[in-house]
Amino acid sequence: MSAQHTHDPGHHGHDDHTDHSSLKSYAIGFVLSVILTAIPFWLVMGKVFDRSSTTAMVILGFAAVQIVVHMIYFLHMNTKSEGGWNMLALIFTVVLVVIVLSGSIWVMYHLNHNMMPGMAPDATHQMHHMHDMP
Repeated sequence: MSAQHTHDPGHHGHDDHTDHSSLKSYAIGFVLSVILTAIPFWLVMGKVFDRSSTTAMVILGFAAVQIVVHMIYFLHMNTKSEGGWNMLALIFTVVLVVIVLSGSIWVMYHLNHNMMPGMAPDATHQMHHMHDMP
C-alpha cells in the first residue's frame, strides 16, 4: 500500500480544523458585536453624558471598533490574507474615504461660513451694500 492511502486516526483533516476555528471566530465576533452595540445603546438611553456631542463622539469610536471586529472575525481580514492585497485595498479605501469626508466637511463649512451674510456681526451694513450693488 502506498503512503498516500494510509489513514492516520490521530490526524484530523484541514477542513475540520478550519470549520472549528471559523465557528469559534464567528462566536467571538458575535459576542463582541453585541457588547459593542449594547454599550452605545446604554449610553444614549441612560443619558450618561451631559452633552450630545460627547455621546456622538463616543458612539463613533464604538462604531470604528465594531468595524474592525467585523473585518477580523467575520471577514477574516488580516495582513496575510490574499498575500496582503486585502490589507492594501482596505488602507486605500480608508484613505480615500477620509479625504472625501474631510474635504466635503471643509467645503460645506466654508460655504456656510462665507455664503450666510446674516451671520456676520455687521450684517445690516452688508445688507445695505447689497442693495447698492448693480
